[in-house]
Amino acid sequence: MTPPMEDHRPALRVALGLAIPGIALLAAGRPDLIIYAVFGAITGMYGRTETRGRRFAHQTQGAVILVLGVAIGVALANSHVPPAVLVIAAVTVASIGSVVTDYLALKPEGPFYGVFALGAIATVPAGRVAPASAILLCAATALLSVLLGILDAPRAAEPVTRLALPNRRDVLIHAGRYALSITAAGTAGLALGVDHANWAIAAAAGPLAAADASGRVRRGIHRLGGTFIGLAVAAALLVPGPSEYVLAICVMALLFPTELFMAHHHAVALGFFTPLIMLMTDLAVPTEPLVLLADRGIDTIIGVTAAIAVSMLLPGTRE
Repeated sequence: MTPPMEDHRPALRVALGLAIPGIALLAAGRPDLIIYAVFGAITGMYGRTETRGRRFAHQTQGAVILVLGVAIGVALANSHVPPAVLVIAAVTVASIGSVVTDYLALKPEGPFYGVFALGAIATVPAGRVAPASAILLCAATALLSVLLGILDAPRAAEPVTRLALPNRRDVLIHAGRYALSITAAGTAGLALGVDHANWAIAAAAGPLAAADASGRVRRGIHRLGGTFIGLAVAAALLVPGPSEYVLAICVMALLFPTELFMAHHHAVALGFFTPLIMLMTDLAVPTEPLVLLADRGIDTIIGVTAAIAVSMLLPGTRE
């Protein structure tokens, strides 16, 4: 269960990418805006073990996906569109993002973080911050994460290799998995409310990044277990009613173990990532804690069920 020693350095780098803007937000008296910085800091998760040139390319590509997700989410939040538009937008971004990330060979695989950024930001009420400022905060944090990645990148010579293009049919089928599972989970979530749709969509997208059907089912089970452990941790942090500043500090602290375990112990990582999400969500949209946590548990079951069902319906290996 102990993560390899080589995982500590990228985890520290990712955490630093959030801590710097996070401390600045605390100093400015705006811990409620840390949600935008979190999605920018996730840029640091891309290319974690790659050499400088390839890491720069992949982190830049990841940053574009994340900032676009946040920008679309901000646009949806400020345009007061019907909730069904969120599902349509998520399906579109996930389908296109699946194709793009497969061809770019990004790691972490798949469009999960971009889709999650879109949904989470779309549910933040308009008026808390100017739309341009929200997008700029995410973009600036992403840029910082790219710079940290360059500074900490291995100095080994770049291998002269050309990545093989993935099979077009496999790529399209995989995009179809995202479209079907997110449509099913999002539609079911809409029946309970737009906030439910966002989390159900995220839970449906997460397991699909695995390479084959058994891996997707296994990742779905890990997501269920890790999320419910994380919800218990979130309850311990939220129910006592700490200040916004304490919650923001906890968000910054939780990103380190999230990245530390993500590559090798997915369920354990979700035990840290879930409370991070719950805390940043509560900062942006304060909600009664037990209601929030119960809702997210229901949504996770909906999303994972959709992902597993689609994985069984459309099995196959993503090369």
